[in-house]
Amino acid sequence: MTTPDAPNPSSAPRTERAPRTERALRLTVLVGESDVWHHRPVFTEIVHRAHRAGLAGASVLRGIEGFGASSMIHTQRLLSLSEDLPVAVVIVDEEERVRAFLPLIAELVADGGRVVLDACEIVRFGADDRAQPGEHDGEPDGKQARPR
Repeated sequence: MTTPDAPNPSSAPRTERAPRTERALRLTVLVGESDVWHHRPVFTEIVHRAHRAGLAGASVLRGIEGFGASSMIHTQRLLSLSEDLPVAVVIVDEEERVRAFLPLIAELVADGGRVVLDACEIVRFGADDRAQPGEHDGEPDGKQARPR
């Protein structure tokens, strides 16, 4: 029950700012879970190279079912154990930074990985203190701070 003196929460003034958007490029690298580069999973090597290159971030997503060049369907179903599920490495950053990164992964995907580029927008809501594309760990020049 609401009393006449109680403020109505729905009529309170909103102080939220409109979301900001900025253009970016999304790189998606599709590989198999069992693909390796020098005894290391390809997806791990891509993430580590992206980190060394100072990109804004990278995420690895494991698929539950899919097929690729071999045309064999790989699945995570209980009765059909697979050793080569699809994996996607997703990176979003400024277009120039992503395009400069492509030569660094060419050798990793030359034997069948798929590389997809999509123009996208990053949407930021409210006060967003996280690093902007090209800014890392508070370093103004876009370089990532390294332990000494």
